[in-house]
Amino acid sequence: MQNTDILQLVTEHLQQHHQTIATAESCTGGLLSALLTDMSGSSAWFRYGWVTYSNEAKNTCLHVPLSCLSKYGAVSDEVVKIMADNAREIANADYGISISGIAGPTGGSDAKPVGTVYFGISTSQHTLSVRENFSGSRNEIRQSAVQFALHLLQQNLH
Repeated sequence: MQNTDILQLVTEHLQQHHQTIATAESCTGGLLSALLTDMSGSSAWFRYGWVTYSNEAKNTCLHVPLSCLSKYGAVSDEVVKIMADNAREIANADYGISISGIAGPTGGSDAKPVGTVYFGISTSQHTLSVRENFSGSRNEIRQSAVQFALHLLQQNLH
């Protein structure tokens, strides 16, 4: 399914159910927010979008504890859950979605190689995280992450 098809499904759901979303992005640098807000009428359901590339921004803007960032790293299950939860809560949105990863070509490790991306989804009922590994250039990894985020969001709309 193409991004435009997923975008259409997400948009229709949010509009029909009068629901809202907030995004918190790191490695994608706002690409998800840009794609969502490219949709006509998005101001009715898109609340906020944060690009928190640095740990300082994650802490200052989304209240991710520095101790959590230090213990688990910015690219982790724990951090994306907090990012998604806090984005949803701060924006007073129905859904929060977060992305943090290593787009490369540098920055990878044995435990978290280039292409490792974590996604968080937050609703009032639950918060989940998913880890995926993508390959390709920096741009390809970022684009793959956005496409995966849209699919994950679509699967978790209710």
